[in-house]
Amino acid sequence: MKKVLELKNVSKKYQAKNGEIEALKDISFFVNEGEFVSIIGPSGCGKSTLLSIIAGLEPKTEGEIKLEEKIGYMLQRDSLLEWRSIYNNVMFGLEIGHKKTKESEEYAIELLKKYGLYEFKDKYPNQLSGGMRQRVALIRTLAIKPKILLLDEAFSALDYQTRIMVTNDIFKILKNENITALIVTHDISEAISMSDRVIVLTKRPATIKNVHTINFEMENRTPLNCRESPKFSKYFDTIWKELDVHA
Repeated sequence: MKKVLELKNVSKKYQAKNGEIEALKDISFFVNEGEFVSIIGPSGCGKSTLLSIIAGLEPKTEGEIKLEEKIGYMLQRDSLLEWRSIYNNVMFGLEIGHKKTKESEEYAIELLKKYGLYEFKDKYPNQLSGGMRQRVALIRTLAIKPKILLLDEAFSALDYQTRIMVTNDIFKILKNENITALIVTHDISEAISMSDRVIVLTKRPATIKNVHTINFEMENRTPLNCRESPKFSKYFDTIWKELDVHA
């Protein structure tokens, strides 16, 4: 399989008032084309920092990152502009990237139609449910045609029930569009149900504790039917024990 992202011995150190803080230490992993990979670890271990480094939003201290494809980035909140219509929100990424053309506009409209949002294109964000807003945010990101999507706790602002439904929707969209995904999450169930592999980090300074290959051996896999599999609780228990910061 083709590697579209590879990290080799990536480390991150900060200068603080009380001296140097090591956030990440010798992080090495890869993501193959079409994979869905989750990064999970104790609170404050540097998961989001790692994603920011991969996205080029902050520098690494040491190591190497090989990135083969264009990336898209989804943050914890949908960051929709309340004064712009849904259609104009979807166009926003293309506008600021100076990539709004007739072709790109047609592709964005196609995505809105394909994923049930075209009839809401003239509505405003405050008229949509949390789940629909998140789908709009995803389509805005997909409109720039990334090959890799980075998601930083992208569903954490949603209530539990909405979150489960949205992860199911977004998983299907990403698979349909053949998008490689790397997600940072604190939710073990979310990581297991969506991922082909789960990378477990230690407490700070974060190193890789383990990498789990997730295989439910089912056709037409979705996050919802993964949660119903007998294998789900076994994966959960294993990762839960690994995240025990006192272990």
